[in-house]
Amino acid sequence: MSEQTARIDRDFARNVDWNLLKVFLEIVRSGGIGAAARTLNKQQPSVSAALKRLEDQLGARLFDRSTSGVRITPAGRALHALCEEMFEHVRMAQHQVAQATKRVGGMVRIQLISSIVCPEFDAAIASFHARHPGIAMELRVSAWRGVLEALGGGEVEVGIGYEGSAGPELVYEPLFVETQQLFCARGHPLYGRKIARLEDLRREGFVLTGADEPEAVTRLRGRHGLGAEQAGQAEDVHEALRLVSLGVGIGFLPVGAAEGTVRAGKLWPLLPAHLQPAYEIYLISRADPSRDTATQLFLDEMRRRLRAKRV
Repeated sequence: MSEQTARIDRDFARNVDWNLLKVFLEIVRSGGIGAAARTLNKQQPSVSAALKRLEDQLGARLFDRSTSGVRITPAGRALHALCEEMFEHVRMAQHQVAQATKRVGGMVRIQLISSIVCPEFDAAIASFHARHPGIAMELRVSAWRGVLEALGGGEVEVGIGYEGSAGPELVYEPLFVETQQLFCARGHPLYGRKIARLEDLRREGFVLTGADEPEAVTRLRGRHGLGAEQAGQAEDVHEALRLVSLGVGIGFLPVGAAEGTVRAGKLWPLLPAHLQPAYEIYLISRADPSRDTATQLFLDEMRRRLRAKRV
């Protein structure tokens, strides 16, 4: 790098207006200058002028403008990636300072569906508590729609559950794939058999999990006409497991939740692998960056473990 180039780089870093970068980032996130102006509570001409000043400072066009709106350029995409990273570091500053000075307290509130079996989640809680004993943990269990409602309403900052249509205020990160199996109890006439055709089970009495049932299971039952004969219902997976184990009816249960009962010979898996419904379980967080330090540190712990798992 020449001395002149280095001087230009230093001058830009020293003189750049961070407010211009914030305006640019909002234009990208909002999808247009007008939408960004409304979000920032500014007049559209002032947002356009701010963008023009930033482009002049950089010596590059960041958006192609047309009557239909703006389209980000390759230079704009490069700057966007840098801005997201810079502002994430700035946002994390208060949390990292609090951690470094051992001033972290508070409570992490997590709402999750029942019977989550996830080694990464358990390990994250254990290591997080060892490093931050002053932070309390609260786990709330509800049906999956309750998880989304609690997150959307700001009651909790972290959730674990299925994907739903709760809007852009939530961030979904894949946690693990859960598989369900259809089980019967030891004394049931189907015990010891494998079912090749789900239609053969239409007249069987089912234990249903109501609002806690994943959509993948609901669709499968509807497609094959299962569950019309309802023998029982429990809104919690553990209570549904109890009813199925006691012979009240057959029922879909997460494989991980039923594993110990199957090993004990109290339950029998009826379906071959290709018929078992599977679906993604997500770590869900609010996109709002104003969360407290305790919650942010726990999310960082979870994300480190998920990244390590994917490597």
